[in-house]
Order: sequence, then C-alpha cells, then structure tokens
Amino acid sequence: MGEAEAAAGEAFAVRQRVTWRGMWRLIAFLIMFLASVAFIAGGAMRGAGAASVTIMILGVAGLGLFGAGLLASAGGMLARRPVLEFDGGGVRRPARWPLPRRAGRALPWPDVAAIAALRRGAAGTRRGELDYLVFLPSPELAEMARTSERPRLVALTLRDVPSTAEAVPWSFAVHSDWDATLPQIVKQARRYRQVPVIDRRTK
Repeated sequence: MGEAEAAAGEAFAVRQRVTWRGMWRLIAFLIMFLASVAFIAGGAMRGAGAASVTIMILGVAGLGLFGAGLLASAGGMLARRPVLEFDGGGVRRPARWPLPRRAGRALPWPDVAAIAALRRGAAGTRRGELDYLVFLPSPELAEMARTSERPRLVALTLRDVPSTAEAVPWSFAVHSDWDATLPQIVKQARRYRQVPVIDRRTK
C-alpha cells in the first residue's frame, strides 16, 4: 500500500491489552474501596467519640483515593483508548481517559523528520530494558539521534532536558502489553509517510 492509499485508509491504533496484572490492580482498588466503606460504617456505628471520628476521616480519605483509582482503572479498560494512533493527518497521542479526546496531541506527517528507536534501562535490574519509539519533530533532533553516543540519547525520553523537550511529547515507551510490537508500529507509520528510521537500540 502506498502513501496515498494509506492516507485514505483507516487509522492504525495501538492499544494496551487487558492483562492479569491490570485485573489484579482493579481488584486491589475494589477491595480497598470496600474497606474504606467499612471504615466509615464502623465509625458511624461506634458513635461520636474521637476514635470514631478518626476512623471515619480515614474511611472518607480512602473512599476518595481508592475510588478515584478504581474509576480510572475500570474506565481505562472499558474506554480502550489507543495509546498511539496514525492516520492520514499524522501521529496522534490520544488523551488518557477520563480526559476528553480533544485534549490529545497531533503531529502532522510533514513535521516528522525521523523515527528513532531507543533502549533504556539495564538487563538484570528490576525494571529491565525498555524500548522507546520517538517521533522526532526537527532535523536537528534527527541528527542528534543519528550521531550522538547512546548514553546521550536517553535525553530524548526525559522531560527536564531543554534541548530535547520538543521530542518528549512524541516519545513512547513500548510496553509488553501493547497489541503491536515496535517493528510493526514502524512498518505501519511508514505506510503513511516514508520517514527515515534511526535504530539506536544496540549501537
């Protein structure tokens, strides 16, 4: 499929799969939410003493905290919003639920100078290695990704580095629960626009 056909076709979306880890997190929030309700009920039944008021305050705090976590986890699973999307207009980073979709970001294809594949972390550590996909919005950043030493490339994924701040909104950590791999995502992106790909994961 050529660029013109891809531009006229359907959008390509990458979503997070529902995993056991996500389900256990949802169950944990539900348990803590119910425990907070029990705290409030228990405090109310004990009367108006200082201990009862303390228990109820803790219950109300837990109700707000764990209720928000439960709502965010359940809503995110049900909404199934993409974490990354391509269409004829460019690269899109949809807003996370419960934010409105219009709060997402878009990078037009003509503004994508290159796509870089990077790797952060160290094998054998708790978090291990994680691949990143960065859509570089300027030729200068593309040149940096192409020629800099690997340790410097981490700056393309960090928010507090002024020289690479322009790339941060377009830096995506490719997690194992995504429904597409890094090579598949790059292949789909190049259906829309034949941008250069700079693979610096191992060199």
